[in-house]
Amino acid sequence: MVLNDVHSELNPTAVAWVARPTALGELLSVLLRAKQEGISLSIAGARHAMGGQQFAAGHGHVDMTGLHQVLHADSARGLLCMHAGANWHHIIAASQQMPAPDGGCWAIRQKQTGVDEVTLGGSISANAHGRGLLMQPLGEDIEDLTLINAEGEVLLCSRTQNAELFALVVGGYGLFGVIYAATLRLTRRQRVRRVVDVLDLSDAMNAVYRRVNEGCLYGDFQFVIDPSDDRFLRRGVFACYAPTNEPEDEAQVAADLAPDTWLKLLELAHHDKAKAFKLYAQHYLGTHGNTYFADTMQLSTYIPSYADFLERTRPPTEPSAARQTLVIGEHYVPREQIGEFMARAAQVLKAHNVEVIYGTIRAILRDQTSFLAWAQDDFACVIFNLRTTHSDDGRRQTANAFRGLIDAALDLGGSYFLTYHRHATREQLLRAYPQFEIFLARKRHFDPAERFISDWYLHHRNLLAAQR
Repeated sequence: MVLNDVHSELNPTAVAWVARPTALGELLSVLLRAKQEGISLSIAGARHAMGGQQFAAGHGHVDMTGLHQVLHADSARGLLCMHAGANWHHIIAASQQMPAPDGGCWAIRQKQTGVDEVTLGGSISANAHGRGLLMQPLGEDIEDLTLINAEGEVLLCSRTQNAELFALVVGGYGLFGVIYAATLRLTRRQRVRRVVDVLDLSDAMNAVYRRVNEGCLYGDFQFVIDPSDDRFLRRGVFACYAPTNEPEDEAQVAADLAPDTWLKLLELAHHDKAKAFKLYAQHYLGTHGNTYFADTMQLSTYIPSYADFLERTRPPTEPSAARQTLVIGEHYVPREQIGEFMARAAQVLKAHNVEVIYGTIRAILRDQTSFLAWAQDDFACVIFNLRTTHSDDGRRQTANAFRGLIDAALDLGGSYFLTYHRHATREQLLRAYPQFEIFLARKRHFDPAERFISDWYLHHRNLLAAQR
C-alpha cells in the first residue's frame, strides 16, 4: 500500500501493511505482529506533516485515528485524558462537556494552527504551537501521556514519572513508542473580541507589546506575498483577540473564512496576489470587534483537495503542467531581528524565483518541556507556504529556497522547524539543534532494535553518520 502526506503530496511511500487499532489490546497486537515479522513500525494520525515522519518504506504502519475516545475527565482540575488519535474537533467537543467548578465549562488553551483534523498524538510528537502571544509550544499543556514502548510495556510519562521519556516523546516524532493517550491541561472557556490592524512590519512588534498590555491572548500577522509590491513581506494584517464579557456574535460564529471564500482567496494568491491581499484585509477589517469563543476561534478552514480545485479553475489559456502543491517552511528568529530576517527572506525568495502563496508571523515563548526543543528562546515564528511543482526542478528550487531561509534565520540567532521538510544540510541541522546527536543516542538507548522508525528518522540518522 502506498501512503502520502495530505498537504504537499510529495512523500509517496510503499509500506508493508497498515493497521488501524481501536483498542489498547489491538494496538499491543500490532506491536507483537511487527516483532514476529522482524519489521519496524511508523506511526501517524492525519498524515499532515511533510517531512516523512509518518512513514517508513517497506515497514508496518500504525494508523491511530481509530483511537479517539475520552478516557478520563477531571472537571475539578481541568484535566482531559483522551486517546492520541483524537483530532481537535473531538478534543474541543469533549472539553465543552466538562463543567468548571465556578460555572461555565473548560476549553483548550491552544491547538495546532491551520488544520483541525490532525491528531493529539501527532501534535504532541511535533510539539506544535498555536497563535498564543504568551504561550510555549503544546508540550506545556500536556500533564502526562501513556506510552507503549519498544518492549510493549505501557508506561505513564510526565514531568515527575519517566521524566526523560516524557521530554523525548514531546517533540520526538514517534521514535520512542506509540502515544496511546495524553492528558491535556485545560483553561476556563471564555469569549474574545477580534482587534484588527493593517500595519507595517516595523510597527508589528510594538503592536504585539501594545496588544499584550491590553490583555490580548492570541494574535498573528499575515503579510503581503506579492514580490512586485514594495511592501512585500513588510506589511500585513495583524489580528489579535482580547478577553471580553460581550456575547458571542451569532452572525459571525465561525472566526475563519468560509470554505468557498478560502478557495477564492487561494486561487487569487496564485494568479492575482495584490487582489488576494486586498480582499483578505477587507474581510478581517470587516470583522474588527466581532466576538468568538476562544477555543472554537482557533478552528481553521482547511481543504486538502485544494490542488484539485486549482486544476479545475486553471484559465483555459494556461497550458496544463505538472501538479503543484504547497510546501511549508517555518523559521524562528529573536523577536528584535524580525525586520532583518524578513528583508533577508525577501532576497532569498526572489533569488531562487520561488512563489509564496501564504505566509504568517506568530510568537512563541521558550520551550521548557521538549528535549528536542525548537523554541530555544522567545522567538518570532515565520511560516512560508511555497508553490512547488512536482518535478525535479520544482522540488530542487523549493529545497534551495528553504536552505537559504534557514541560513538567514541561523545567522540571526534563530532556528527552523523539523516537521515540514528534509532540506536542511547536516551543518544547518547541528547549528539549529546541537542536541540532535544526543537525541539519536537516547533513541538507540530506549529502542536499540529500532522498532519505531520513519523515513525522516533514517534520513537524519544517515545524514549524521555519513559525514561523521
